[in-house]
Amino acid sequence: MHDYDLIVIGAGSGNMLFTDEMTRMRTAIVEPDRFGGTCLNRGCIPSKMLVVAADAALAVEESARLGVHARLERVDWPAIRARVFGRIDPLHEQSVAYRRASGVDVFTEPARFIGPRQIQVGDRAITGEQIVVASGSRPAIPAIPGLDGVEFHTSDTIMRIAEVPRSMAVIGGGFIAAEMGHVFAAFGSAVSIVQRGPRLLMAEDEAVSQRFTDQAARRFDLHLDTVVTSVERSATGVAVTVTGPAGPAVLDVEVLLVAAGRQPNTDLLDATAAGLALDAHGHLVTDETYRTNVAGVWSLGDATNHFQLKHMANAEMRVLTHNLIHPEALRRLPTGLAPHAVFSHPQIAGVGLTEAQAVEQGIDHVVAVRPYSDTAYGWALEDTESFVKLVADPTTRLLLGAHIIGPQAATLLQPLLQGMMLGLTVDQLGREVLYVHPALTEVVEQALLEL
Repeated sequence: MHDYDLIVIGAGSGNMLFTDEMTRMRTAIVEPDRFGGTCLNRGCIPSKMLVVAADAALAVEESARLGVHARLERVDWPAIRARVFGRIDPLHEQSVAYRRASGVDVFTEPARFIGPRQIQVGDRAITGEQIVVASGSRPAIPAIPGLDGVEFHTSDTIMRIAEVPRSMAVIGGGFIAAEMGHVFAAFGSAVSIVQRGPRLLMAEDEAVSQRFTDQAARRFDLHLDTVVTSVERSATGVAVTVTGPAGPAVLDVEVLLVAAGRQPNTDLLDATAAGLALDAHGHLVTDETYRTNVAGVWSLGDATNHFQLKHMANAEMRVLTHNLIHPEALRRLPTGLAPHAVFSHPQIAGVGLTEAQAVEQGIDHVVAVRPYSDTAYGWALEDTESFVKLVADPTTRLLLGAHIIGPQAATLLQPLLQGMMLGLTVDQLGREVLYVHPALTEVVEQALLEL
């Protein structure tokens, strides 16, 4: 007999698996860090709280173009940081207490597999009839000469630094670089970004990526097609030696942020000791119902998928909750779509195929691009650079992809995503739906009507 009917490893989205239908089950959760996982403690939620403050600071700086002449007196970083983590930090103990009160055993030491459906937690070995691996991911640290000899930050630590640095170098050109670069530049840091590719946010549609890069170049010291060859301590803080199209250069900065991707935490679990199959990137291999190759072991979130998106992990959690209780009627996610947003300045959001992917896959398609400046609200914003780009199938008239750069991008994506998930044609979305005038959603309407 197993010690537990269900063991969950990881208290991010995994902590949401427990339902009233499980009250008679013997259940346990293992979390050696903080309940809430990456998103709550050091990811999407605190970063967006900082982004809101950064947006406010930048709005003051940019208000003159609207005829409003204002001055940013100062940025009170300790107060901003306290507002963010004063709300977040108490939630861990509250969550632990709640989970224990609900009848779930809580283990706060690291877990590792010692056999199929058997894990070691501290000095205790426990077994589970079913085990869910929701152990998340962590920042990947690249092999850069000298990096182990200097102080550097990742997304885990940068939001809790003591003060806003005068200068910062960011290694990487993805969403963390875009968001944290925006935050600290808005608060007064001189930000340098080192990106080995030709543009920032290379995973976006090329037109969006290029437009964002062009705008970022006006705020940041960009080093594109550039690699970091070494780092070392300096009187300022860290000297970052880079090599790019202009040859070698040294960036002497107070703070170094490494934002070079993430890796799943499966290696910390000794997953192979349980016979669990891993892909080339270290993710657990599952089927569409989130079953691994080992009977009774399931996985969700960053431990198994490549999305690194909280809303995708939450959607998987809802499916897996059902599957744990109803193995005779297994469910799958209703769509393969994975929408995303980057809360930088400007905002970016996207879902589905990019134009380049449609071309590469030989998919017949049509494209519509509509600038914000074609709408009344775009006039109000004095926006001349933002746009909506849609990719559609000319035969079925279904949307294949939607890509937006500009204010409210994440919100503007939602009606397009809903249309794609519900199988609506671009004609239904554009001609059979009312769009409030003069709201910014009219740019979505106009792009649809152009297809």
